[in-house]
Amino acid sequence: MSNAPATVKHVLESGAAFLGTREIQEARLKCELLAARLLQCPRLELYMRFDHVLSDAHVAAMRRGLKRLAAGEPVQHILGEVEFHGHVYKVDPRALIPRPETELLVEAVLAWEDIGADALVVDVGTGSGCIVISLALARPTLRCIGLDVSTDALALAQENAAARGVEERIAFSSAHLSDCVEPESVAAIVANLPYIASAECESLPQDVREHDPRSALDGGADGLAVIRDVVPDAAIVLRPGGRIFLEIGADQAAAVRGILEAEGFSDVMISQDLAGRDRIAVGTI
Repeated sequence: MSNAPATVKHVLESGAAFLGTREIQEARLKCELLAARLLQCPRLELYMRFDHVLSDAHVAAMRRGLKRLAAGEPVQHILGEVEFHGHVYKVDPRALIPRPETELLVEAVLAWEDIGADALVVDVGTGSGCIVISLALARPTLRCIGLDVSTDALALAQENAAARGVEERIAFSSAHLSDCVEPESVAAIVANLPYIASAECESLPQDVREHDPRSALDGGADGLAVIRDVVPDAAIVLRPGGRIFLEIGADQAAAVRGILEAEGFSDVMISQDLAGRDRIAVGTI
């Protein structure tokens, strides 16, 4: 940032320009998120405060944040939180940062009218817990389980559940799916599993490649190894008529459909994200 008066407008423009020289994606948005946190206001309110002059302390804090962004650190880690499905969740390097498109998984489960009021729902690969916690908040009578092989991720998920007041309603475990629930006892399995091919992980943006856990991204040679492991167990534990809800890569719809149908799933539906890319696969057992 230059020595011009440190108005909100100037700080946002100069900060975005600085990040642009470092090829940081969504530079303006990230600057706005930092400034909104500093000023304790909604991001869009910044546009009504363009002429507000920041204090020296705020300018110094903004510079520190910009340096961290320029070094490739995710803005969510700098802020320590992210909004997901209308709620704020703690995020840090222990688990994948929730993405907006993953909210579609939550919406897909909530749109299923025949799930049952007290149905058992299992979130496989729960990470920060944002999916299962969002479901528990939206449907207070659901019985919920969050599974993850990472004990660090489970600790973060439990912290988020406690912060949202649902820690007594969600059982978190590192057990495998077939080891923690009985056959034909689960209504819905929801999972945002690793689905990026190993070779593609090195070409991910720096903030993803260096700060999200590799185990939450790497889906093996073709990106589908973890999905292949989970689907057979899902077919066993789901009740007749139960459903699996999977987030998938944009080019994986046909392959995932084949994996599901090979394990006895039918009526496989593929839906798209807001960018028109295949993103959610749903199958009925």
